[in-house]
Amino acid sequence: MAPEKPVRVYRYDNGRPRKVKGAVIAETAVALTVNGEVWLTFMCTPVHLEALAVGFLYNEGVIANMDEVADVRLCEHGDNVDVWLRHNAQQPIHWRRTSGCTGGVTAVGPNPPFPPSLQGKGGAGGIGLTPEQIGRLVKMLLESQSLYRETGGVHTSALSDGEKILITAEDIGRHNTLDKIAGLCLIQNTWPEKRILLTTGRISSEMLQKAARLGAVVLISRTSPSSLSVEMAEKWGMTLIGYARRDRFNVYAHAERIVTSNQLPVGNE
Repeated sequence: MAPEKPVRVYRYDNGRPRKVKGAVIAETAVALTVNGEVWLTFMCTPVHLEALAVGFLYNEGVIANMDEVADVRLCEHGDNVDVWLRHNAQQPIHWRRTSGCTGGVTAVGPNPPFPPSLQGKGGAGGIGLTPEQIGRLVKMLLESQSLYRETGGVHTSALSDGEKILITAEDIGRHNTLDKIAGLCLIQNTWPEKRILLTTGRISSEMLQKAARLGAVVLISRTSPSSLSVEMAEKWGMTLIGYARRDRFNVYAHAERIVTSNQLPVGNE
């Protein structure tokens, strides 16, 4: 299953049409089956589907590590991911539709408790970033957008240790990108001490919750956070950055991790 689909389009230049070859991002329905029971259907881009399934279960709190996963496999037709756990798992009775652009779902309530992943990471959390570092990370995020350069219409998220990009994920749904990153972290056993997440998508409360579950104390977006995500970031001690460009950005919560050129943190007044 290819992540993009070839199409023929009519391109109009100065009012004159011409037929050209193009490509659009693939949107596919993929079912998640847990211990033989169908739980839900993802609307997603068919890349890293095993990671999407495992990462979703991790972000929902169903599993804590790969030791709990006996097997994960994508069916030959690519429309179902089977996950077999080493323990029983009860499917949530109620799924809550998220603000995701592809209609994502979660069983986590609108006011989730403090994530265990952030325990012991209060205060500065051992991370201090200069504006120049943030600009470089944004540049690396944009350079990692391979699918976007081919088709457009896709979100990209990345996990960084502050110096380099460690894992990237692309999907038509922004929530899916963070689930894929969680799954890739689990499958590859990649858990850097310093965890910074970057994304091209809007930061809703669900996006912030997934970032917190991953243990990221800094979340950087190319666009806007929501009011609830700002409240949660303040409460959980996470630095939340929006409208990030190579030379400017807005800090909505915990600006004390941003270190200025005189080496003094800001935001403590």
